[in-house]
Formats: sequence, structure tokens, C-alpha cells
Amino acid sequence: MFIAIAGTPSSGKRTLLEYLVNRYGFTQVGLDKKGEVGPTDSDSSAHLEVPLSSLSVSTSSTPAVTTIATLPNPPLLPSTATLLDYTTRNWLSHHVTLDLTSYETIEPFVKRPFFLLVFLDGPLRARYERERHRRKDITLDEFCAEHDVLLNAPEADFRRVVKAATLSICNNAPTIAEFYKHLDQMDLLNEERLRPGWDNYFMTLASLASHRSNCMKRRVGALLVRSKRILSTGYNGTPRGTRNCNQGGCRRCNGSARGGEALDECLCLHAEENALLEAGRERIGEDSVLYCNTCPCLRCSVKIVQTGVREVVYNQSYSMDAASAMVLREGGVTLRQLLI
Repeated sequence: MFIAIAGTPSSGKRTLLEYLVNRYGFTQVGLDKKGEVGPTDSDSSAHLEVPLSSLSVSTSSTPAVTTIATLPNPPLLPSTATLLDYTTRNWLSHHVTLDLTSYETIEPFVKRPFFLLVFLDGPLRARYERERHRRKDITLDEFCAEHDVLLNAPEADFRRVVKAATLSICNNAPTIAEFYKHLDQMDLLNEERLRPGWDNYFMTLASLASHRSNCMKRRVGALLVRSKRILSTGYNGTPRGTRNCNQGGCRRCNGSARGGEALDECLCLHAEENALLEAGRERIGEDSVLYCNTCPCLRCSVKIVQTGVREVVYNQSYSMDAASAMVLREGGVTLRQLLI
């Protein structure tokens, strides 16, 4: 894994780097900046230039744990391209850097499956108090002005860096020990941060499908999967050829009825229904799994049992969870909630 740390001034970038080195045995690498330090590098330390030829290719996935007290100055590579080549050849080892601070330098790395960009931020006042330990004479106005230049200057691309981050961390911990405790709970080396597992992958697609819905009450998306292959997708809305829900096609959804009321007047097909109808029983089989960003209602649960789905995985609860669970359980369908 190769982790690049970016963030606002005094957000704890150096502390996070030391955590990765101490706790997980990461090796720090850097770029030769010819003595130029940008505004986001204020809490990074000096580097020692080392020829690329002296950096051996490692095949170990568990490098020895070291400590900051004995940690040598990190190797300083001549260019972003060289750093990309080095980390690619050493992808089984853990590396970390503070020196990818612009979108131009980060962009080549985001395509690699071993790269993780972590963005650090924190409350402005807390970061200012940390900054005062390094720069005794800086005022709050000066710190705010530098912050505005970093985030809002026309020539700055720092906002693109923020958007490119895979993981964002708010460091509002009053002590390093508490920040370390928070990082422990985050499980930074979880492989699903680099590549989502099947559950997270399918649930993300179901949530994406929900954005196609134009139902006035609730957006719901569903994904029908068999042997880890997608059979069909669905989202809730009026039947094909009729007016869309947000165009007045369903009077119940556009009226004053609350959730769970006047369901017999609802014209909308549910996301689960659309996914099941699209697939058909012959394709569904006995090992199919239905992913849905909202727990199926009672009427959909009946159809799920009838079509032979084996398991339902949902994210958000719904008002009929208990009734749906009973029908699914009696029908031999496993119901499981996935919180993402």
C-alpha cells in the first residue's frame, strides 16, 4: 500500500505519518523539491537525497516495525514519475509520503490499485493553536488569510486534491494519544479502502440506481445478483409509458398520505419489483441475492419469496421491517442489514 497524506496546515499530517511508521512499519518516501516547501507541507520534516539505484525492490508485505527515534531521513526521489515507478515496483511494501500536495502530482497515482490518498483537516481554531507552537508570532488573521489562499485562490488546485481523497479524517483530538486511538478505530489498512468487497460493491451500485428514481416519497434502488454476477437493476417509479411520479403520475405519492398509508392507491412499482420483473424467475434461480438500499416492504417481500431469491441485503431501515422480516424468514430468505 502507498499512502499519500495531504491536508490543511497543522492538521496533523506529520503525526499521521509517524503513526503509520510506528504502528504498521511504513517507509517514508519523498520528492526533491529543490528546497521549496508549499503551504500544505508545513508540518513535514527534512529529507535526505538518495540515488534511485540504492532503493532495492522489496517483495515483503510485512516490513519490520521501526520507531521515529531510529527512522532515517526518507529517500528523496527526483520526480513524480520516479516515485510512481518506485512504488509500483515495490507495491507489496508499505510506503507513505507527504510530498504529493497538488492534483497534478496526485493524478498519476489515483489510477493505481495500491494507492490511498488521505486528506486531513480539523477545526480552524484548533489548527491555529497547533500552528502557534511552530510560529510563535503568527496571528489568527494571518493564519485565516493563508487558509483562504490555500483553498480559494484562483491559481490553487487544492480543492481538487480534497475531492480526489479516498479517505477524509477530521483531527479534532486534543492530544496525540487520542488521535492515535481514533486512527486505530479507523483501521486504515483495511483492504476494502483500496478495493471494495462484494457487499459494499453491490450496495454502492444499488444506491447509485436509486438516483434514477423520481418518486416523490423516497428514492430506492435495487440490484439482483446471482453467483456474484448482476442479473438486473431496478428503481421505484410509475409503470413504463405512464407519467412519471414527479410529474403527477402517482396521486398517492404527490398527495398528503404518510409513509405506509394508502398503499393500495400507489401507482409506483418498487425498486425490488422492477429488478425481479426484469430478471424473471428462470434467471433468478435459488442462489440469487437482492441488494437494496432500503429494507423491502411487505408487498415486495412476498414477491421476493415467490421468485426464489436466497438472501436480501439492505442498508436503510423502513417502517415495515418487522413484517417483512417475518415473511422472508418463513419463506426461507435470509435478511441482512449492511451499514456502509
